[in-house]
Amino acid sequence: MADGGRKLFGTDGVRGEAGTFLTAELATSIGRAATASLGKDRPQVLIVRDTRESGPMLEAALAAGIAAAGGDALLAGVLPTPAAAILVRRLGLDLAAVVSASHNPYRDNGIKFFSAQGTKLPDEVEGRLEALMEGDGPPPAAEPGRIEQLNGGEDDYVRELRSAFQIDLSGRTVMLDCANGATYRVAPRIFAELGATVETIGVEPDGRNINEGVGSTHVEALARIVAVSDTVDIGFAFDGDGDRVLAVDAAGRVHDGDELIALAARGLASRGELGGGVVVTVMTNFGFHQAMKEDGIEVAITQVGDRYVIDEMLRRDWKLGGEQSGHIIASDIVSTGDGIAAALLTMGELGDAALADAPAMEKLPQVLVNVQVADRESLGGATAVWEAVESENAALEGRGRVLLRASGTEPLVRVMVEAPEAAEADAVCERLVDLVRRELG
Repeated sequence: MADGGRKLFGTDGVRGEAGTFLTAELATSIGRAATASLGKDRPQVLIVRDTRESGPMLEAALAAGIAAAGGDALLAGVLPTPAAAILVRRLGLDLAAVVSASHNPYRDNGIKFFSAQGTKLPDEVEGRLEALMEGDGPPPAAEPGRIEQLNGGEDDYVRELRSAFQIDLSGRTVMLDCANGATYRVAPRIFAELGATVETIGVEPDGRNINEGVGSTHVEALARIVAVSDTVDIGFAFDGDGDRVLAVDAAGRVHDGDELIALAARGLASRGELGGGVVVTVMTNFGFHQAMKEDGIEVAITQVGDRYVIDEMLRRDWKLGGEQSGHIIASDIVSTGDGIAAALLTMGELGDAALADAPAMEKLPQVLVNVQVADRESLGGATAVWEAVESENAALEGRGRVLLRASGTEPLVRVMVEAPEAAEADAVCERLVDLVRRELG
């Protein structure tokens, strides 16, 4: 049950340490509330999960809550998060739930939902779920639902992606880092079925090694291996739940979400297939904006968080967007970040070319420092800080930029600087960090 007005849902569902914060009882309560909120007789609710050892416990508890509220819980097992967004729509279900904490360590877990249309639930809907969890929760259903295994979910997901990406990867050798997470079976399968020779790391999940030294948050592991390989053309590193990806070229250089989005945007635009512009966040590299300006591609900017990118894409009816972290959304395929889809989109744009030979943007040196402060809310009234930011931005106009923002969850102010040369970026950042510490520390 909700705890005295405590906000459970963050920017990506409910997330916290499994067994302490995210307990079986809380998962059951969330399942009951989510099912009751649908207001339907016998709603059909899909559940997928990643490879964490707490996953089966929370999956069972969530399913119990769904059944207690009169819904049928359909267990699809270990699948990437975007598979839930695709399957809920493809199978005509009422709701999909994902048990995962994405790129977090194995001790954490989470629960997030997708609507019948395959989109993340709006803040106001999550607020209603929390309200339903107050007190004794929603009234019990007249008749409980069922808990059933859903067979063939992986096959359906593979068919959907293969239909969207009818490309031939014969002659390509691809290394996939599956983070010992939700993509460990399906990603190698899709690439192999499309003709690629597939090498892998991070495909031996034991419940505790998800994201541990592998995956998109530790892409250096993949980069080291690819750099010394005589056979691998390109590598892709997914995160634990498979909704983000980073790429590595044959020389071991890492290409982030900004670069992959730029590659896709320029390719789609050149063929008249972009369908509008591109949505990115405030953290997107200045070099991306310069590249899009050169090609006459419109760019919309949102706050950090893939849900905000998706909302803006839907509002504008654009079909490409994403984040520097590797959340890349091609909404004509799936309305959420999909690491495998983004990797296939990249391969389609490259054709026979090497990633290193297809630069889509010139990335500016970027410095990001998190500054500990007494109260993150005080940033808004820090006149001296904002005057300095304005001055530094004026000096960098047309060449780079400065961005300051408070963390949404921690007592931190994030200072980010981009400039044509790393030394200039470092110097500007150092001046601002010192000022923030003096004024707010």
